[in-house]
Amino acid sequence: MKPEQLLQALQTEFEKQSYGENPTELYEPIRYIMALGGKRFRPLMTLLAASIYLEDWEKAIKPAMAVEVFHNFTLMHDDIMDQAPLRRGKPTVHEKWNANTAILSGDVMLIKAYDLLLDIPADKLRRVLERFNKTAAEVCEGQQLDMNFETRWDVTEEEYLGMIRLKTSVLLGFALELGGIIGGADEESISLLYAAGENMGIGFQLKDDLLDVYGDPSKFGKQVGGDIISNKKTFLLIEALSKANANAKSELDKWIGQKSFDKSEKVAAVTGIYEELGIRSFTEQKIQEYFTKGLSSLHALKIDDRRKQPLLQFAQQLVEREK
Repeated sequence: MKPEQLLQALQTEFEKQSYGENPTELYEPIRYIMALGGKRFRPLMTLLAASIYLEDWEKAIKPAMAVEVFHNFTLMHDDIMDQAPLRRGKPTVHEKWNANTAILSGDVMLIKAYDLLLDIPADKLRRVLERFNKTAAEVCEGQQLDMNFETRWDVTEEEYLGMIRLKTSVLLGFALELGGIIGGADEESISLLYAAGENMGIGFQLKDDLLDVYGDPSKFGKQVGGDIISNKKTFLLIEALSKANANAKSELDKWIGQKSFDKSEKVAAVTGIYEELGIRSFTEQKIQEYFTKGLSSLHALKIDDRRKQPLLQFAQQLVEREK
C-alpha cells in the first residue's frame, strides 16, 4: 500500500471515531482538536511498518490511531503550558473553551488512546502497553526539560538533543516499533524500526527548527521567525550562542534582552548572525546525519526491499519536507 492510501484509510477511521457524547463540554474539545488534522505521520508510520510484515495491515489501524490521539493529548496540554493562542492556524482548546476544560478533555484523550490500544491481540498487548507507558513518561520528561531550559542560557547541544529525543523522537520510534510488534517482526527488526524512528525524529525536530528561520512562509504554515521573536531555545540559537565571537555574542544578547522591538528587524538581525556563523549549514549537516542513521536502520531490515519501499519512500519525504 502506498503512503497516500494508508493516510486516506486513517482519515476515514478518524472521521468515524467516537470519543464520547455527554457532557458535551468534555468531548467537543476532543472532536475539535482531532478535526484540525495535522500531518498524521506518526500513525502512518505505524501502518507502514505493519504493512511490511502483514497483508491485512488493517489490524494495526486502531493502535496507529492511539499514537495520534496520544500525540494530540500532549499538544492540548503543551498549549496550556506555553499559553499558545493558535494550533494549526485555529484557536487552541484552552483559548476556545478554557484551561480547565482543556486539561480534563486532554485527560480523556489519554484514556481513549489506551482504549484504541486494546485492539491489539492479547499475546502482544502487555508488551505494547509497557513500551507505550515508557514512551509516554519519556515525552513528559522531555516537556519538563524543555520548560527547564526556558530559564537557562547555558543549554548545551548535547542537552538539547537529549531533550528533543524525549519530547519528540521517542514517539516516532514507538510508532514504528508498534507496527513491527503487531506485524510479528523478529526482535532485531523491532529494534531497527525503533532506532529508525528515534533518529528520524531528531532529524525531524531539527528540520522544524531550521524551517522556522529559513522556511517558505507559504509552505511552512506558520510565522517564519517565530522562534527568534520569542527567544525560543532552538538548535540554531544554542549553536549560535556557543560559536559566537565577542561581537556576535554581544549582538545576540542585545536582541535577546530587548523587550520592545520591531519583529521583522529582529528576525533579520538574528538570521544575519546565523549566516555569519555558518549555523544554517551546520544544522543541515546535523539533520542529514540523523536522517542517514534512520534510513540506514530501515535498509538493514532483513526483508524484501519491495515490502520496505513505501516506508522508505515516506522517510525520504520527511527528509525533503518544506513544512
